[in-house]
Amino acid sequence: MTKFRTAFAALALTTSFATPALFAPAAAAVDTSDPQRFVQTLTTDAFAAANADKGTAKAKFRALLAQNVAVDEMGTRLIRRWVSTITPAQLAAYKSALPTYLVGTYSDNLLNYADARVKVVSASPAPGGGANVVTTIQKPGRQPVRATWTLMQVNGAWKVANITVAGINVAMAQAADFDSVIQRQGFDALVRIMKSRG
Repeated sequence: MTKFRTAFAALALTTSFATPALFAPAAAAVDTSDPQRFVQTLTTDAFAAANADKGTAKAKFRALLAQNVAVDEMGTRLIRRWVSTITPAQLAAYKSALPTYLVGTYSDNLLNYADARVKVVSASPAPGGGANVVTTIQKPGRQPVRATWTLMQVNGAWKVANITVAGINVAMAQAADFDSVIQRQGFDALVRIMKSRG
């Protein structure tokens, strides 16, 4: 699932997140009231987590995912073309594996961006009542990378629904990678791979 890992390396920049209050609840650091403040505080908090030991980073990242990423909506979109062909048990197994898989993948890739700085450039409304927040991601000694975060509101709070990094739509890349695994090996194989990477 090479393309998927590459896409998540980009997404790690997004659900990519630094605050000195590393052990404080994520909700205390991330401001969900405004799209621009949400992205800025989320990335700040995530990058702080990346600077901790791996176990602490994963625990912090799990809290960030649970509170600030639209995991259910994202997960459903990734397998949309397969939902009518799988059993309820397969769907349940997939949903169960998804958060742990995302945590494992994000955590591994986020370490590569612990020294990056995220600057919010602009925000604009998105279809369906969401918002698009444009940022630049700057690693020392490298050219800045443009990233657009697509946000949606869930129960009145902003959450990450997708990101486009350097022109790569992460959700589309993820869905294509999942499709490839399912077509070649079947849906159960996808779930096994997800569990093994958690």
